[in-house]
Amino acid sequence: MHASLVIPTLALLPPPLLAGEGWGGVKSLAGTPDKSASFDAVVATTRREGTPSFLTVAEAIAAAPAEGTKPFRILITRGRWHEKLVIDKPHIHLVGEDRAGSVLTYDAAAGMARPDGEPWGTWGCASVTVRAPDFRASNLTIENVFDYVGNLATPKFEPIGPNGAQAVALMLDAGSERAVFDGVDLSGHQDTLFADAGRSFFRDCRIAGSVDFVFGGGNALFERCELHSRFRPGKERQGYVAVPCTPSAQAYGLTFVRCRLTRDADIPDGTVALGRAWRPGRMFPDGKYGDPDAVGAAIYLDCWMDAHIDARGWDEMAYTARDGRRVMLRPGDARLFEHGSSGSGAHRGESRRLLTRERAALYSRERVLDGWAPA
Repeated sequence: MHASLVIPTLALLPPPLLAGEGWGGVKSLAGTPDKSASFDAVVATTRREGTPSFLTVAEAIAAAPAEGTKPFRILITRGRWHEKLVIDKPHIHLVGEDRAGSVLTYDAAAGMARPDGEPWGTWGCASVTVRAPDFRASNLTIENVFDYVGNLATPKFEPIGPNGAQAVALMLDAGSERAVFDGVDLSGHQDTLFADAGRSFFRDCRIAGSVDFVFGGGNALFERCELHSRFRPGKERQGYVAVPCTPSAQAYGLTFVRCRLTRDADIPDGTVALGRAWRPGRMFPDGKYGDPDAVGAAIYLDCWMDAHIDARGWDEMAYTARDGRRVMLRPGDARLFEHGSSGSGAHRGESRRLLTRERAALYSRERVLDGWAPA
């Protein structure tokens, strides 16, 4: 594929907020849910009369039918719910009482030990892991509060992978399909959102992190979301936003539509990459090496970018080849494109490959989600 000659608009200021939008251009959904809405369970610090109430989110999830066929709606009241959650039942819907005040939180990192003494690893450290279809979350926050910055200064464990500081807030694992996130804040540093399986839809969300903070091999569509880069002290390369490992036969990977790329005030201009393609290590009959079938796909469509985005756009990323050598996967060897970028972080150049208008039209919601129409 060759770069188009279409030149993105270089607006210096973000577009004005739409009606009903709050800070960062993200629609504010904070406040109490619809009073007329019915819930199957309530999570609160004290037992309540009426609707079944629980003292933990895990207890409320356990009360849902194992093979439910309709939504099991759980109201998460204001509070910080320090639990490591696995969603393994279909049709679980988590609804926050307050977007900023209803918080699902945990603090595990890849290099930390599980109860059995083995490290959690990237695939096991998530605060919330989804392994069942038709999950939905709205009007709440999911975070991993592992002290990434403190660990930079004083590492707390043996490295797992590059550093052991991978600390996932949300993972969409095998079994996840048709997951919806509406007005949700996701917060972490390295590896905040691991969208690794199924189709998922993120609308009016805020995702904050630094290194590879939106990554994975799933088909995830983001509409009107804020992708916020967090400061890393002492790092010349401040971070990477989108890091896909999309299977080669999968047409869509990480698709960002009308999103905003913002930053902490301490992050200098030109120090964050739009992303890089990831070729994760897999076990094969002849050994473990970077999966040659991972040809990452990440697309930015009509997104506004602040000046922290590097003019080169994308970075290369190392992986282990079949013969054991460490080699680099170059951006041009993956599916990394943009169209209609604006803001002071939008640049033109050979390294910023652009989709034509005709190809950009192939990224409608209906096409990306293969006919699934989330409400």
